[in-house]
Amino acid sequence: MAASVRKVLFMATLTAIRFNPPVQALYQRLTQAGRPAKLALTACMRKLLVILNAMVRDRHRWTDCGSSM
Repeated sequence: MAASVRKVLFMATLTAIRFNPPVQALYQRLTQAGRPAKLALTACMRKLLVILNAMVRDRHRWTDCGSSM
């Protein structure tokens, strides 16, 4: 089960790096600082999980959050 969750999170993070401004900014900042791409991707995965956990906690929908996170 954990592998399937990782696969979904990986693909969601790849999409977030392209279309979610806060995640995209984090990825660019880390890669420009010389961090390996895989490490930057893992950091973005964690950021996405933190955003999603906060949404569940606060009972927000994705559209309610906007790009302020």
